[in-house]
Amino acid sequence: QVQLVESGGGLVQAGGSLRLSCAVLGSGKVFGTVTMVWYRQAPGKQREFVAHVSTSGTTRYADFAKGRFTISRDAAKHTIDLQMGRLEPDETAGYYCYRPNGFWDWGQGTQVPVPP
Repeated sequence: QVQLVESGGGLVQAGGSLRLSCAVLGSGKVFGTVTMVWYRQAPGKQREFVAHVSTSGTTRYADFAKGRFTISRDAAKHTIDLQMGRLEPDETAGYYCYRPNGFWDWGQGTQVPVPP
C-alpha cells in the first residue's frame, strides 16, 4: 500500500545544487515511526548508501556526502528530502529512497545527470 515516489531530479551542471524529495504515500501515522535512507545507483554500478535519517531527525551520511548533502524529514508532507550541493559528474545516478529492512516496493527513482 505504501508507495515511494522520488522527484526533483534533473540535469545539473558540475558544482551545482539540487533538492530531491521522496514522498512516502499511504504511510499515514506510520511515517513518523520509520527510519528512511537515500541511495543512489550510477549506470553500470552497484547501489550505494547516501544518507540516513532517523525518526527523531538524527542524520548519518556517507563520507562523500558529508558537508555537501543534507537529509531531512517533513512530518506534515510525509516526505524525505535530500539537499545536494557541489555535485560532480561521477555522481550522475538514479537516486532512490527506501526503508531499511523494509518490505515496501522500491520507487522508480529520480535521475540526476551531471555532465562534465
